[in-house]
Amino acid sequence: MSRRLRASSGSYNVRANEIAREKQERKMRCLVGFLDDTEEIFEIERRAKGQILLELVFNHLDLIECDYFGLRYSDSLTNADSKRWLDPMKSIRKQVKGPMYFTFAVKFFVSDPSKLQEEYTRYQYVLQLRKDLLEGRLTCSFNMGALLASYIVQAELGDYEPEEQTQGYLKNFSLVPDQTEEFTREVEHLHKANFGQLPVDAEFNFLQKVKNLEKYGVDFHNARDQSGLEIHIGITSLGVVVFQNNVRINTFSWAKIIKISFKRRQFFICQRRELHETRDTVIGFNMASYRHCKNLWKSCVEHHTFFRLVEPQPQPKKRVFFQLGSKFRYSGRTEYQTVEDAKRRLATKEREFQRSPSKRLFRRTISGTTSEIIRTETRSLPLRTGNHKPLLDNHTVTSSLPTRSSKFKSLGLNYHNSRYCSYDGHVPASPNGIRENGISKSEELLHPPKIMFMDDGGSDLSLTERSYDLLNDGPTPNGTSPTGDPLVSIRIKSDDRGRFGFNVKGGADQGSPIIVSRVARNTPADQCIPRLNEGDQILFLNGKDLTQYTNEKVVSTIRSIGDSGNKDLLLTVRPNVYVSEEAEEEPAFQYIPESPRVPNGGMESDPLIESIMMLQEGLESGTALTLFEQLYRKKPGLTMNACRHPDNVAKNRYRDIAPYDATRIMLQGSETGDYINANLIKMEIPVSDVTNSYIAAQGPLPNTCGDFWYMVWEQESTLIAMLTTNVERGRVKCHKYWPELGQKLLYPPHLEVACTGSEETPSFAYRDFIITHTETGETRKVLQMQYIAWPDHGVPDDSSDFLDFVIRVRQYRVGMTAPTLVHCSAGIGRTGVLITMETAMCLIESNQPVYPLDIVRTMRDQRAMLIQTTAQYRFVCEAILRVYMDGIVVPLEEFKTNGHRES
Repeated sequence: MSRRLRASSGSYNVRANEIAREKQERKMRCLVGFLDDTEEIFEIERRAKGQILLELVFNHLDLIECDYFGLRYSDSLTNADSKRWLDPMKSIRKQVKGPMYFTFAVKFFVSDPSKLQEEYTRYQYVLQLRKDLLEGRLTCSFNMGALLASYIVQAELGDYEPEEQTQGYLKNFSLVPDQTEEFTREVEHLHKANFGQLPVDAEFNFLQKVKNLEKYGVDFHNARDQSGLEIHIGITSLGVVVFQNNVRINTFSWAKIIKISFKRRQFFICQRRELHETRDTVIGFNMASYRHCKNLWKSCVEHHTFFRLVEPQPQPKKRVFFQLGSKFRYSGRTEYQTVEDAKRRLATKEREFQRSPSKRLFRRTISGTTSEIIRTETRSLPLRTGNHKPLLDNHTVTSSLPTRSSKFKSLGLNYHNSRYCSYDGHVPASPNGIRENGISKSEELLHPPKIMFMDDGGSDLSLTERSYDLLNDGPTPNGTSPTGDPLVSIRIKSDDRGRFGFNVKGGADQGSPIIVSRVARNTPADQCIPRLNEGDQILFLNGKDLTQYTNEKVVSTIRSIGDSGNKDLLLTVRPNVYVSEEAEEEPAFQYIPESPRVPNGGMESDPLIESIMMLQEGLESGTALTLFEQLYRKKPGLTMNACRHPDNVAKNRYRDIAPYDATRIMLQGSETGDYINANLIKMEIPVSDVTNSYIAAQGPLPNTCGDFWYMVWEQESTLIAMLTTNVERGRVKCHKYWPELGQKLLYPPHLEVACTGSEETPSFAYRDFIITHTETGETRKVLQMQYIAWPDHGVPDDSSDFLDFVIRVRQYRVGMTAPTLVHCSAGIGRTGVLITMETAMCLIESNQPVYPLDIVRTMRDQRAMLIQTTAQYRFVCEAILRVYMDGIVVPLEEFKTNGHRES
């Protein structure tokens, strides 16, 4: 009976089992927006990590150099407008608390676009930077914005067609925020000049220009300094930058950073100690929250690892049950690994892709109808949230599959490069550093962040004021009484030579405050009380307001005070370092970059060794080459009128290579006039009281050989350094301006040139000449040293022959006071390399720091464009390192104890 009862009933919960099955099979739908304004839905498992979605996105785009890119999403825990990068090693559900909407974007911006191996990668970069320009995240001047926009137009529309593209054909292009008619007209004008550029060429030119913008590739984070003022901390491939009121006020390069760390809401940067310091400097910033602070710290870790290391640091294998601090480490590939992998894969793979044109706007035709908008694959998806309004009511999604059309040219004229019609931001044009409120940058007072020093035991000493009181209302030991902003008065008495021992940078001409850039050891500026420090901003000099002073005027004023009977210099400065003795424990979460190397095992306190170390770090990181590319090629304000005179045009080998009027060599006895394409260059070597003189000239033309020899005669030059052959790659680089051995050449009215000796090796050629003035009978001996080992294209693979040539030139120059005539073909490229190399050797012998960029700047102030290419600059910088590292040139004994540069 009991058995019958048990079998007579039963139940099966169908719904419960269906729900269980749905839970097991349920997938997430992730919507990803791409840089060409297309969107795509990806389905993934609910517990999937970020790497799964990233791989789906990269495969969808068929992207090879994918490590430069990432996916961003809104961080609803901090701020709806705050964006975070998807961590590939963590579950997506644990990271994203809101809608599953992601934005595909560039995560790591290379310092040099030529490192990007594939055209398709550069195209994605261009799309990203176009958005940044349009939405105001990347700012530039009016002229630069128009130039960048012209490259965008060239890439989309192709060559200018006057029959089709009449005036106003770009009126529906949105290129920058708050676009004006004047801007559009300027873009139309520049578009015509881009004729012949393929899309790949225009995009590369766009990247080459945009990389020099101040905000290029900066990952910004909101913060506050110690005074509570809002600032922006940016992370770049070169290091950490600080902006205040859209003005960069500080830069911390990876080469100088020892450690980055954070604790709760405070972020710390530990820098290598300076020459005068006995402890490492730690700078602190206040963030809005712990999460903001950690996001900034993670960005630093990722950027440093990606750009500076060959491969990521491996995670420790030993398991720790209790560990303080974050275990986060960058898990992707480094830039080095990405470049090497791309070279390997692209060598065996042909790729094609099609550039997506900007979305068309509705526009009225002559008949009054509205033209059709290009749209494909419409889906019913929720609209994107934010302040932007969609152009259409119906949300439209398109897929972007990579196929190539190298000679792509849009068929339509009226294009728009964004779906949105509401934009924020602007492109300010700020000549002379004037801001909108009428205050110049030089008037802006800097508010430094919290400063700390690291003692030998590893504990932090919080330094919020100097050893003298700057923040109290009472008088400070130096007699100042700050009201509001802390100011310090410093009195410096010059030494017996009228020197004070410090350098300054900035000025009204540079659009930045007057800042103390260097204080030499054991000088009056170093020994005065209170001491003058690097980073101090000079506001008043002997009671004079320096707001409108140029850099040159400040330096000359300081020197004139030292040279006069009044030896005292009274400075009113805003200190950049605040000191206290309040102890604070070591920040908990730390990340220690690779330790900087010191060449030759030297001490960091040696200025020469430090400059060599900075040069080496700059070459490794690419910073040195970036700064060179940003340097002006022609000094603003200097005229070149003589070269344009009708009688002189035919005397120029190249139309765009011309001498400054202020420093050009003027002939006296030539029958063809006083003009020759050459400049006098003077390179001063501090401390040694030596000034090397050069004449930088173009290679003679058939019609300027006489002028060339008259210049040699009148300038009393006895050495000619020739850095080219007469013909390279089938093109004449320099006319043969000398006679053969045993022969003579006559140059009216009074010069005769005879060759008395000739010798040639595989690398060099030597020729002896006697120049005779036929009217007076006076004769002179001139030696020509020709370097013939420079390759027809590029730079030498090895610097041995070049360094041997420079050493031979220097040996012959001993005791010479007349200028050495140096020429190649144009008189700027190889000519600049030789002058830079010899100047660096002289600085090393004088135990002076070597800064190649300063050498190039000094040369270009006297002749435009000296050192013509980045490859030439890299070559000479590497040669300088070799000269020092191998001990080819060493400091002379007389300068080893007193070789510090002073001003």
